[in-house]
Amino acid sequence: MGADALIRTILKEIGLNEERYALRWASAAEAPRFVQLITDFTMKMKELGPIGEAEGMSREEMTKRLQHALDVVSSQKVRISYGNAAKAVRKDGIWTREHIDEVVTTKMAKSLEKAFA
Repeated sequence: MGADALIRTILKEIGLNEERYALRWASAAEAPRFVQLITDFTMKMKELGPIGEAEGMSREEMTKRLQHALDVVSSQKVRISYGNAAKAVRKDGIWTREHIDEVVTTKMAKSLEKAFA
């Protein structure tokens, strides 16, 4: 779940709609659920429109922003910051999405701010 919070933060930072990303679980025994999740996500993407274009970006600008996001998450400082956030979540022992999002967002705020500057 920590990666979920980080990805949504990164998407927001680069100007892409956070709804373009979804992490949902389905076991191998849940074929109907899996089909529904994929169908719902596909419909959402059609509703949002072409990536970048729907957010008012040219293809070149979108590519540039995605590359910058990749550079940010590849940086050592951001990876260390993410590791520290994960340790804090494990230490707290609170596994709700809200708590994990809060810890990841709080612990990574400075490193992400510097990386995106």
